[in-house]
Amino acid sequence: MITLSIRYTLDPNKIADFRAYVQAELYPIRRSGGNKVEYFLPTDFAGSTNEAVGLIDFSTLADYERYRRALANDPEHKKNAARLVESGVIVNINRSIIQRFEHD
Repeated sequence: MITLSIRYTLDPNKIADFRAYVQAELYPIRRSGGNKVEYFLPTDFAGSTNEAVGLIDFSTLADYERYRRALANDPEHKKNAARLVESGVIVNINRSIIQRFEHD
């Protein structure tokens, strides 16, 4: 099992736009073969108010590569991504592949 970790730096005044994007992307992610673990949004309670994280699981790296191709060609994802760019909420995106550490 591998996990795509997506770290977003956001405009903290536009969190509602990011929340709408995440909700709209759930179906394209699943349709494209991703198993959403969860998205985590910033709070005003502690820590940074402009960082969010998305975690999506895949069985293999090949599954991730198929997901990337399928998502890139998904019409709903294209519409969601364009809306996200237009909103100006995203300052930076950093993607990495991580592996869970299974322990007893």
